[in-house]
Amino acid sequence: MKRKFLRSASLILLGLAVNPAKAAETGADCAARSDDAQRLACYDRQAGRSAPPGPVAASTAVVPQALDDHDAGRTPSVMSKVWELGATDKRGKFVVRTYLPNFLLPVHYTSNINRSPSSPTQPAGAGNPDYRSIEAKLQISLRAKIAEDLFLPGADLWFAYTQKSLWQIWDQNDSAPFRSTDYQPEAIYVIPVPPAIGELPFGWNLRMLQVGFAHQSNGQSDPLSRSWNRIYTGIGLEHGDVGVSLRLNGRLPENKNDQNPDLTSHIGRGELAVNWFPGVSTLGLTWRSNFSNFNRGSLQLDMTHPVFADKPAGLRWYLQLFTGYGETLLDYNHRQSRIGLGLSLFQF
Repeated sequence: MKRKFLRSASLILLGLAVNPAKAAETGADCAARSDDAQRLACYDRQAGRSAPPGPVAASTAVVPQALDDHDAGRTPSVMSKVWELGATDKRGKFVVRTYLPNFLLPVHYTSNINRSPSSPTQPAGAGNPDYRSIEAKLQISLRAKIAEDLFLPGADLWFAYTQKSLWQIWDQNDSAPFRSTDYQPEAIYVIPVPPAIGELPFGWNLRMLQVGFAHQSNGQSDPLSRSWNRIYTGIGLEHGDVGVSLRLNGRLPENKNDQNPDLTSHIGRGELAVNWFPGVSTLGLTWRSNFSNFNRGSLQLDMTHPVFADKPAGLRWYLQLFTGYGETLLDYNHRQSRIGLGLSLFQF
């Protein structure tokens, strides 16, 4: 009996020596712990069990270097999710995503339709006097990531394609022709900015840097052919549910057959876009300017709202207002004001 008692006492003393915290902790001590994981671990120690396998508590987890650089301390961000800036935002390569808005505006009115497009090096094209001021406008814009962690940590290379058309759908006498279509393939190199560097005064955050190349043309023959190539640099900033992007364009030299040599003086050499996400609605304002003549350039307002309240990521009402130059390449030197109403087709 005495030997059994001594053996039990020895085991108890050995357990206390190995885990002194158990001796000092009581049930009351465990109940007083505010952290759920620590409280559970305390009860486990009281019961003599080891901690169950599972997620490591955030306070003690070892953060991988890439996650630490690009995610740690980062506030929730629409821009980070859209451009996959952080390690936890990455969704893989060669997966098609939305780029610019995808929409169909069956009612799209212009104050001044361009029936005879021309440029300094091109005579007036064969216009149509029967073109109507109300037409349809549609845009399809997609992108896919083709390389991850390229050259810099977290930096990705994307390829995008955008096609925008003006459709004389209400002109049944002329078989409802497409009046203008622009094609724009684009390569975009996106560099995330670490939070330690990107934190700015007044709650703003610099999220990313961009370098890109874009070709834009309308696929028509002379005298209606229009095209240009450009490289651009840009930045993306956020403050809560407001996102701001700034891009500066550098037009690449054309050959002697430049169909639109004054293009940038009309449509601008850069653009400033502000996007606001107040709840389920979205609001975007885009200003394009050549920064020397403020009578040129353009201003565009885009608004969306879900058609079905319980499906905010589904079909959306779309309202677009535009005034200025360059709604399309064919209209790059033609000033007009437009209003369109329709639907945003898809976004992902």
